[in-house]
Amino acid sequence: MTALTTRVFRLPDLGEGLTEAGLVQWLVAVGDTIVTDQAIAEVETAKSVVELPSPFAGVVTALHGEPGETIDVGAPVLEVADGAGAGSSPVASGSVEHDAYREEERAGSGNVLIGYGTSERATSGRRRPRAGSQIDSPPAQPTTASQAPAAPGSDASVRRPVAVRSPLVRRLARDLGLDVHTIVPTGHDGAVTRADVLAAAVDVAVDGVTAQHRGAVTSAGARESGGGDVVDGLSVASRERMSPLRKAVSAKLARSRSEIPEATVWVDVDATELWNLRSQMAPDGGKAPSVTALLARFVLLALEDHPVLASRLSDDASEIISFEGVNLGVAADTARGLMVPVIPRAHDLSIEQLDTTLRELSATARSGSMPPERLRGSTFTLNNYGGLGVDGSAAIINHPDVAILGIGRIIERPWVVDGQIVARRIVQLSLVFDHRVCDGGYAASFLRRVTELIEHPLRAFGRV
Repeated sequence: MTALTTRVFRLPDLGEGLTEAGLVQWLVAVGDTIVTDQAIAEVETAKSVVELPSPFAGVVTALHGEPGETIDVGAPVLEVADGAGAGSSPVASGSVEHDAYREEERAGSGNVLIGYGTSERATSGRRRPRAGSQIDSPPAQPTTASQAPAAPGSDASVRRPVAVRSPLVRRLARDLGLDVHTIVPTGHDGAVTRADVLAAAVDVAVDGVTAQHRGAVTSAGARESGGGDVVDGLSVASRERMSPLRKAVSAKLARSRSEIPEATVWVDVDATELWNLRSQMAPDGGKAPSVTALLARFVLLALEDHPVLASRLSDDASEIISFEGVNLGVAADTARGLMVPVIPRAHDLSIEQLDTTLRELSATARSGSMPPERLRGSTFTLNNYGGLGVDGSAAIINHPDVAILGIGRIIERPWVVDGQIVARRIVQLSLVFDHRVCDGGYAASFLRRVTELIEHPLRAFGRV
C-alpha cells in the first residue's frame, strides 16, 4: 500500500508590504476532496477580500484557523493528503503546469495572493459549491494541448486545465474579472496569451464580486465579551478585532498626521449655475454626469496652473517632485472602511470618461473586489463627503500626496445676489495642503480657480 503524502499549504507572500490576512470563511471542510486552484477560503487583506486557491490537490486533512482570526504570511492554512482524486488533478506534482505555477510564484506577479491561482468567478456572483458536495461527479481529466479547449459558453462544471505562462497575463485576466477557464487559448503551446484575454474582455460583461462576505466579516470579527468584563464601571458589550484594512488605514493616517505640517483653507461657493446646467447635460435616455465627475474635471483644470499641489516630496523632504499630469485619488466610503482608488492620468479624460470611471470605481470598491494596484499611485485626492450628509471636514492628506480637496453638500441657502437675499445652491470646498511645498497664497489661488469654474461652468466646457 502506497503511503499517503501530506502537504501543507502556507499563506503565500501577499506583496504590497502586507504580512497578514484575516480569515473570513472556509469554503471547504476536513474530508473534502479538492483540485488544484480550487478556492478553499476567503481572506481579507488590507486591500480587498479575495478567494484563496489551493496549489495542491487531494483530501483536506486539517484546517488552520477560525473565521475572524489573522493568519501571518508563511503560517499554515490547510493540509492536504494525496487521495483518490489527486491523480486527476489538473496540476499534478512534477507536471508542466505545476512547474509553471512555481515559476510564476517565484517571478512575483505583484500580489501573489490574488494572482498566483486561477479561481472561478461566475458572472452571476454565486459561490460555486464545495468539492465535497459534488462527490458523485467524475473527476476532471487532464487536457492535452492537442485537445480542443472548452468554449466560453460550455458547462461551467467542467474544469479544464489552463496554462497561463505569464503572471502579467494572469493579472490582466484577474483585473478584468475574467475566469481563465472560459478563455480560448491560442498560444503555440496551448497557453492563454494577452491577446486572448483582451479578446475575451470584449465579449464578456465584467462584473465585480458580490459583497456576500460582509455579514461574515461582521460576525467573525466581533467576539462576545465573557466573564463580565468591566471597564471604568461599564460592562463591555463586545470586542472587535481591527481588520487588516482598518489597520492599514490607521497606519497611513497616523503617518500623515505625524509627518505633514498641514494647513487648511476653505470657501463657500455658489454652485447654482452648475447645478442647473448639469440637469441639461444628460443625453437622450442617459444619465447626467455626476457632480463628482464635474468637480473632478474642474480640479484637474485648476491643477494645470497649480501643479505643486499634485506633486510629492522626496523621502528626505529635500526635493519637490513634480509630474506631467495627475493620478487622481477619489475617496470612497465602503462597508470595509475608507478606500482611495486611483484614476491614472485623469487629466487626459473628458467629463464623460471621468463619470464612467468614477461609477466603476465606486461599484468595485463597495463590492470589496478592488485590486491592490488600483489603490496606489495617486498624486492628488478628491473627497466628496457631501454624499455623507455633511458640509465640511478637516480631512487628512492621503500620504504621499501633498493635498486633498473636500467637497460638502450642495444645498439651498440664503445668499446675497445684487443686494437681494435669494435662495442659491451653495457648496463648501476645503483644501488641506502640505505647508512644506507651498504657502497659503498659492493654495488660495488654486481654490479661487476651482471656485471660478464652479460659478461659471461654461468657461470650463470650452476646454473640456
